[in-house]
Amino acid sequence: MDPVSQLFAIFAFATCGGYSGGLRLSVDCANKTESDLSIDVAFAYPFRLHQVTFEVPTCEGKERQKVSLIGDSSSSAEFFVTVAVFAFLYSLAATVVYIFFQNKYRENNRGPLIDFIVTVVFSFLWLVGSSAWAKGLSDVKVATDPKEVLLLMSACKQPSNKCTAVHSPVMSSLNTSVVFGFLNFILWAGNIWFVFKETGWHSSSQRYLSDPMEKHSSSYNRGGYNQDSYGSSSGYNQQASLGPSSDEFGQQSAAPASFTNQM
Repeated sequence: MDPVSQLFAIFAFATCGGYSGGLRLSVDCANKTESDLSIDVAFAYPFRLHQVTFEVPTCEGKERQKVSLIGDSSSSAEFFVTVAVFAFLYSLAATVVYIFFQNKYRENNRGPLIDFIVTVVFSFLWLVGSSAWAKGLSDVKVATDPKEVLLLMSACKQPSNKCTAVHSPVMSSLNTSVVFGFLNFILWAGNIWFVFKETGWHSSSQRYLSDPMEKHSSSYNRGGYNQDSYGSSSGYNQQASLGPSSDEFGQQSAAPASFTNQM
């Protein structure tokens, strides 16, 4: 595998697995002493949002409400990162084999076949993992939308209280991880053909296609040679049977001359 696949794999799992973000909310109660104008909600990979809890005022005395986010996207996120890590490790190992163990790699055609099968498998995993994580990221965005989070608070359901979002979470790195996921799929899928050319399957198919063409060309050459030979021999026979020889013609013309002398 080329270094580009390793670089793309690093970007994929780094932008997803290293993410941590948050949002800030504000609850302004009718009774100002009960207000909380800075409520921080932090979350991170692997996005088990249902385990993220925070406390908000109820605007009914000193009592506070414990609220948790909704959703769990850990399965898709962890699968995506796992595929990225193993793809990077395999690309690194394959590069070492290509450089230092080229003879071992081509021995008995086993190395190219294994490389081809693994490339196909990783292409499929990148497609599945990127699609699943794209759906998981969509769920994360909905669950961490400040407007959706404010609906979970009992104080925000009272018209006398004012609830606002101070700032929303930044998802640019997570969007980048999805993009790199699909780029990795395109890169690995494109490498399938180049790896297939190194296998014995490709060389055997080339021989299978070239053998009928060679047989057809050889039979055509033999047919042309016979036609030429036939043409030359037939022409010779036609010339031989075209008329009598010069000797026979001379004997036939001499007969009338001797008859004239006798007369």
